[in-house]
Amino acid sequence: MTHPRLRLNAVCIDCADAEELAAFYARLFGWRVVAGGGNWIQVGDPDGGVELNIQAEKWYEPPVWPERIGALTKMLHFEVETDDVTGAVAHALASGAREAVPQPSDRDPDKLRVMLDPAGHPFCLWSR
Repeated sequence: MTHPRLRLNAVCIDCADAEELAAFYARLFGWRVVAGGGNWIQVGDPDGGVELNIQAEKWYEPPVWPERIGALTKMLHFEVETDDVTGAVAHALASGAREAVPQPSDRDPDKLRVMLDPAGHPFCLWSR
């Protein structure tokens, strides 16, 4: 069976403030704004790859952390590999992230940290 060519080109993130969140991810990854403005902004790596579409929605509510049954929880999160978790945490904080509280008790904090972006979406900074 054949099918049309499919290529994942972007992930769309909902938030309350697209400009704030796009600026955060541009700072965090060293990316740039490649399209849009106002309520929809696309940021991407100048070297190519999957881009992030940041979309402001009036109805947006951030997920809760830590997750609880019956509460609004994350639907997905980014896994960001680094060679220096402590340095990556410092960079993420300087870029506008918050460290999630609590952290997973079964993980080495020198190998994995859960962070929250300015809109409350969790992402993991991790190292092998």
